[in-house]
Amino acid sequence: MADSSFAPAAMNCSHRYYPLEEFFSSARANGYEAVELWLGPMHFFVDHRGTEDPQTLLGLAEKYGLRIVGICPEQNNPKPSNVAARGRGAQDRSFAYFKNVIDLGVTLGCVEVSLTPGWGFLSEPREAALERSAIMLRRLCDYSDAVGMRLAVEALQPEESCVANSARQLKELIDAVDRPTLGVNLDTGAMWRAGETAQDYFDAFGPRVIHCHFVDAGIVSHVAWGDGLREMARDLRSLVRNKYSGYLSMEVLGERYLASPAAADAQCMHAYRQCMEEIGL
Repeated sequence: MADSSFAPAAMNCSHRYYPLEEFFSSARANGYEAVELWLGPMHFFVDHRGTEDPQTLLGLAEKYGLRIVGICPEQNNPKPSNVAARGRGAQDRSFAYFKNVIDLGVTLGCVEVSLTPGWGFLSEPREAALERSAIMLRRLCDYSDAVGMRLAVEALQPEESCVANSARQLKELIDAVDRPTLGVNLDTGAMWRAGETAQDYFDAFGPRVIHCHFVDAGIVSHVAWGDGLREMARDLRSLVRNKYSGYLSMEVLGERYLASPAAADAQCMHAYRQCMEEIGL
């Protein structure tokens, strides 16, 4: 089988009760060479008015020999920023927030910024929220194109949003945005909830798939590899077959990981290396 060109990245989502430097330290110790930064305010604060000093992040990346490859902003209910926000004030604040995140990504030398479709109110038609999401994503694409940062949008699970829960619905949104530079983040947790496969995403989006939130799932999604029932080898073979060349961010979530998040990251890296060896990559 051909050599792979993708690589794993650690995420700090489950490290929220530990200082950010401890996340960088454990990622390095667990063999990661890249990280995707989730913008939890306990680690690094960003809002619509500005950001903390990015030199803090650049210093940690240099100290531990890690590349910050992507940023995952806070953006789902009940966070204040929402791609599908309703009302001029909420829309202006959300755009300013995401603009600051994009600028941060440029400063950090990231590959991409990961966005969601946002969420709409349950008492309104899905189409209304989808239209607002498309309008916001157009504005953000126009800005990100101007500063040289790629955006990748992912599907969400049904309890998170009704805007796009599947590859089909995500394609409907991307077609409405109508910006050729807008990429796709293949979130295997949302993919699993929709009963889809990685190949379904590549069939729908081809080379637009530029990032991946790479997690196991069983009773719930976004668990560490080995704690769910998914077959990692099937995903990896699809990535190779479709010449995927992005990162695989281990977006491990859930209360069970909060006390020992570094152990979950180590578990994911061990499973990844073992599977790569078993399938000859």
